[in-house]
Amino acid sequence: SLLYFGSHVFYLGQKGWPKRSCPTGVFLLDLKNNYLKLRPTTFTNDSCYLPPLRHPAVCSFSASQGGEITQYLIHGGKTPNNEISHKLYIMTMVFTVNKRFSLCCTEKDLAGDVPEARYGHSMNVVFSRGKTAVVMFGGRSYLPLNQRTTENWNNVIDCEPLVYLIDLQFGCSTSFNLRELQDGLSFHVTLARNDTVYIFGGHSLGNNFRPPNVYKIKVDLPLGSPAVSCTVINSKLSFSSSIVTQTSPDEFVIVG
Repeated sequence: SLLYFGSHVFYLGQKGWPKRSCPTGVFLLDLKNNYLKLRPTTFTNDSCYLPPLRHPAVCSFSASQGGEITQYLIHGGKTPNNEISHKLYIMTMVFTVNKRFSLCCTEKDLAGDVPEARYGHSMNVVFSRGKTAVVMFGGRSYLPLNQRTTENWNNVIDCEPLVYLIDLQFGCSTSFNLRELQDGLSFHVTLARNDTVYIFGGHSLGNNFRPPNVYKIKVDLPLGSPAVSCTVINSKLSFSSSIVTQTSPDEFVIVG
């Protein structure tokens, strides 16, 4: 994953640097004279440890719709020990008086319907009625402990097809069971625009199926309880393990 803070671009996901000078696996992409270098990244003293993670869900967060990116949210993923993380991290950039910068990583505790440990899932930030929320969906996890034996210890299954709505201000998570989402999905592609998240493709382990549908998740954040609805849009395209980037307010590019 790539993290953009202004003109600085960071690469997240390596297993570490030789001699362990950067054990978190976050590197600054330094491009000078058409020569690219990966430089170890420094963290503030009050940062928590961020392990190198494979296939976490990553999304950017801005205080206002279309505003400058101020934070990145990182959830789940596989650790170097092949364990699956359940933690939610918040990554910000901190500048010092001499214009040097460091990253600050903090762990966010959640309450309510807390998502289980997973990887290959998605997170997106939506804006509704002047408020923001994080939408999390999909992913894979290990078999429950009471179903695991020596032979199937590392077997993975689809997470339940629940849509999680997370309020970052209060750390509250609420799950929604939508009848349009019957199968678990992982490694799908998601796009967020205003109060809506679009889910493309992905892969379902349960039936070895790559759905061609687009799922339109609409979020309403009134003063009371939030509401989440889903609309299925027929499509002939199915994306899995693809890369997506936004090129304008109304245009996205999907590669792979």
